[in-house]
Amino acid sequence: MRRLVVKVGTSVVARADGGFGSDRVAHLVEEIAEIRGRGIEVLLVSSGAVGIGRERLGLPRVPTSVVDRQACAAAGQGALVAFYDSLCQKFGLSAAQVLLTEDDFKDRRRYLNLAATLQRLLELRSLPIINENDTVSTDEIMLHGAAVFGDNDRLSALVATNLGADLLVMLSDVDGVYDAPPGTTGAKRIQVYSGDVVNFGDISRGGRGGMEAKIGAAQVAANSGVQVVIASGLKANPLTAILDGQPTGTVFPASKALNKRRHWLAYATVPAGALVVNDGARSALVLRKASLLPKGITAVRGTFVAGSVVSVLDGREVEIARGVCREDSKVIPALMDKPGRAKALVHRDQIAILTEE
Repeated sequence: MRRLVVKVGTSVVARADGGFGSDRVAHLVEEIAEIRGRGIEVLLVSSGAVGIGRERLGLPRVPTSVVDRQACAAAGQGALVAFYDSLCQKFGLSAAQVLLTEDDFKDRRRYLNLAATLQRLLELRSLPIINENDTVSTDEIMLHGAAVFGDNDRLSALVATNLGADLLVMLSDVDGVYDAPPGTTGAKRIQVYSGDVVNFGDISRGGRGGMEAKIGAAQVAANSGVQVVIASGLKANPLTAILDGQPTGTVFPASKALNKRRHWLAYATVPAGALVVNDGARSALVLRKASLLPKGITAVRGTFVAGSVVSVLDGREVEIARGVCREDSKVIPALMDKPGRAKALVHRDQIAILTEE
């Protein structure tokens, strides 16, 4: 084990009344310090700024409008990081605040710069405290999410992949994924997730993710070689238990379905448009991992320039791939009328397949 990303949810950071769960967070930072003593690098993705800000601003309930959530984030982010910083100093760590937005991921250059910055912080033995920049975000802060990430679950998965982490641990108020809402008669915890059918419960108090979002985020990380564990952050020393191999939470085994660049294409980009393909092109892409030629395209959606990331849709308008298009959208229709043209519009080396036959 070389590198660990820990995501702690609002239900762990905040108390039932919305206040800051200081004792619980203090124990978590102390445990992280002990893990660092083993020579393991740790990054912490923490929710809670909006909930803490709501308490600071005296709002009676969780805000539902974007502007109110942004105001709460502005009031709560400083308090959240200040508390983490004081704890880090107490346990011999240095804290570094990292606030991210969607643009930091969908722009390839910024995505690589982010990796370099986080890598340097780890080399300097700092603990990065990562969160969405909710104060300036718009779509990201909305309750239904965004194109790249709409909650810290997915953000943590992208960070874990960006840094090549060995393990991502998502700490919540439940001890793993259940096949039915926890507490329901007969509900069983899934020890190793392999696409199991799950009856999702309600979104957790104060948070935006819910178990469905956690599973989706876990699969994003697992598809690029990062093992994921969803476990309870309400129990004592949850990280140590996982690292010591104790049976806890739900494990998502790592696979190598996507390399780092294809992972970026699949999960960290916002397509500028779309190309609709026929059945022959679909089979060539999915089964033979071929490039996309003009003769396989039946329609162009949107306006984009050469070098843009585009979605590839099948005849049912289902996204089957995402890749970098070599031509402007305005010239593609003319190329479709020249079936003998062999140059690929989306090369096989710059495409991520999102489905299986």
